[in-house]
Amino acid sequence: MHGPPASQSARVFFPTAITESSESPWRADLPRARQLVAAPWLARLLSGLPVSAAPARAWCLFEVDDGDWHAGHPGHVPGATWFDTNLLELLPIWNRLPDTLLLQRLQALGIRHDTTVVLTGRHLTAAARVAQLLLLAGVTDVRLLDGGTQAWQRAGLPLQRDAPQRPNPVSAFGLHLPACPHWLIDTAQVRAILDHPEATLVSIRSHDEFMGRTSGYASIPALGDIAGARWGRAGASDDMNCMRDFHTSQGRMKPAAEILRFWRDEGIRADRHVAFFCGTGWRASLAFFYAWLMGWDDISVYDGGWLEWSADPRNPTINRQPAGHTPRGARRPGAAPSGLLPVGA
Repeated sequence: MHGPPASQSARVFFPTAITESSESPWRADLPRARQLVAAPWLARLLSGLPVSAAPARAWCLFEVDDGDWHAGHPGHVPGATWFDTNLLELLPIWNRLPDTLLLQRLQALGIRHDTTVVLTGRHLTAAARVAQLLLLAGVTDVRLLDGGTQAWQRAGLPLQRDAPQRPNPVSAFGLHLPACPHWLIDTAQVRAILDHPEATLVSIRSHDEFMGRTSGYASIPALGDIAGARWGRAGASDDMNCMRDFHTSQGRMKPAAEILRFWRDEGIRADRHVAFFCGTGWRASLAFFYAWLMGWDDISVYDGGWLEWSADPRNPTINRQPAGHTPRGARRPGAAPSGLLPVGA
């Protein structure tokens, strides 16, 4: 079947994106450039106009966020189906769902392994978390809107403020899950990586988190980082969704050379296995997706992140603050940790 599912068959016409010349060219610095789409390309696709690298079969557009759609939401890309990240994550540490339940959720959302899935949202980290789990499941054509829903708005394109499209469920995913289990690793595998000279564990956290000044989360009392990890950068320490070190001022992915440069300075290279982690998986998923766009294949995300790692005293941790320094956000001795926060980053 070509084109969108029946639930998304209504076409929307966007005058600002009707000419082929308005479509941004595919980036020459990304081997998988067609998986990072620009707003004009998506507008033409939604309008039913010809586009390069058009989906070969059925396609779905999802607006990704944490929680259910509500009437007070500032709006979504027209034609999108709502995608609550909680559909794919399991409390209390927001690791991915077991295979059977993950399969049920994907089918209910209308996703097969050969469906082209385009993801957007106001938090690219949330959309990337979904993208990474879809790749794990075996979806072969996963695309991310560069800059997310804000890039759509910056392109002068309208938002839709009424309820999003409803999904059109499918009867079968078409593959056994997970088709690509190597994309996601657990705590035991992280311990093995730390003992392996040809593998690198990369902390996608703010510098304050990496140094142990703050945990980055009201819900995570532990300060510090996984001992042996290298710093892969992220963004502001007071925003667990911030990835500004990877983005231009317009919120789009920086040139690959810039990202590769600061990774290379930290000894993060594509010729060895690289495992990304953050607090609970969202920021690490965006770093993973960008590395994948750049042609890196021997990569993974540590699903449990600092939340799971720091909860087990057997796991080696490090606080890089000078001796005698009292980190910001340190918990008083004997104080109970706060409850878990239902948002991952």
